[in-house]
Amino acid sequence: MNQTAEDTTVVIVGGGVAGLALGNFLLRSGIACVILEKHRREHVEHRQRAGSLDPRGVLVLREWGLGEVVEGSVGHDSSDAGMPLLIDGQRHFWKMTEDDVDGAFCPQQILVRNLIEVFLRDGGDLRFEAEDVALQGIGTERPQVSYRDAAGERRVLGCDFVAGADGYHGVSRTAVPADVLTCDTHEFGYAWLTVMAEVPADPPAVLAVHSRGFAAQITRGPNASRFYLQCPVTDTVGHWPDERVWTELGTRFGAPVAREGPITSKQVVPLRGVVFSPMRHDRLFLLGDAAHLISPMSAEGMSLALHDAEVFARAVVRQVENGDPGLLDSYSDTCLGHTWERQAAAVWMTDTMHDSGDASYAGGFRKRIARRNLESMVADG
Repeated sequence: MNQTAEDTTVVIVGGGVAGLALGNFLLRSGIACVILEKHRREHVEHRQRAGSLDPRGVLVLREWGLGEVVEGSVGHDSSDAGMPLLIDGQRHFWKMTEDDVDGAFCPQQILVRNLIEVFLRDGGDLRFEAEDVALQGIGTERPQVSYRDAAGERRVLGCDFVAGADGYHGVSRTAVPADVLTCDTHEFGYAWLTVMAEVPADPPAVLAVHSRGFAAQITRGPNASRFYLQCPVTDTVGHWPDERVWTELGTRFGAPVAREGPITSKQVVPLRGVVFSPMRHDRLFLLGDAAHLISPMSAEGMSLALHDAEVFARAVVRQVENGDPGLLDSYSDTCLGHTWERQAAAVWMTDTMHDSGDASYAGGFRKRIARRNLESMVADG
């Protein structure tokens, strides 16, 4: 098998939000980079994932000249087009602040599609179907990343830095020695049944607190929604035939859900938070889900990915332009500080939304506390 060698400044492993955002940031800074993505472009652009950016995430994209990638997204506001909260079937709305207005609902596949389009349009090097990725020499001044391309040829990229943005199950984190890496995990004790259906979401997001458990409907495009139902971690998809799903959604929402299209997929996902540290090992830097998972209740997965990408991009720019490694040296501490701050908020919100509904998980005392917390976050009337 042939082997071709090349050189660049940063090899980015993974073409999700973190990797694509980083690639765009570096490209705009004149820093050479290559993004390696193991899947086909069509697969990447159509995989259904969470879809919300906090105000800071939107601001980061705008500051880097990438505001166009969220144009057309649905913004938060306090009208009926916002995010209603159903408490035992009664509609409420969140108290809004000035910061809330600038967030956006942007299904991940749309943000990814837009980031890919802009990166390629502006001359970026993005290689799909890059399989069997391997990292070598992370502790040297010139690491190498090898992979097999779509034609079966083995290629090697020499670089200054490797950005591991290939998700929780990716290969990047495995390059960090086990005795170096620490993993902290919190299990919430319940799961979400996640259901994809060909049903438009109008408004784009609805959350429901009910004595039978949490439920939600979130847009995944003009003709698709992701539904969520709180369930025991011991449940399987087999416990949830389609008719039970629709009936339970109607009960928790307080009204039947219009069935305009079929259910296309189901999965039971235990809720948890995970943080790996450090987020840097020698010349390898971990970004996004490769370094942390946050409760989906927080809807901050994409925003955390953007934060990591921006911190790393600014650190590389400082190193390349000024020969100053200070930001690279502090990368892990900076990102972990932000990550733990958001994890704390995510645990609070997840407990509040779930404990205030089904008391069988945490008991009546915690339910009353959670209800009091919930009441403090909704607008009167």
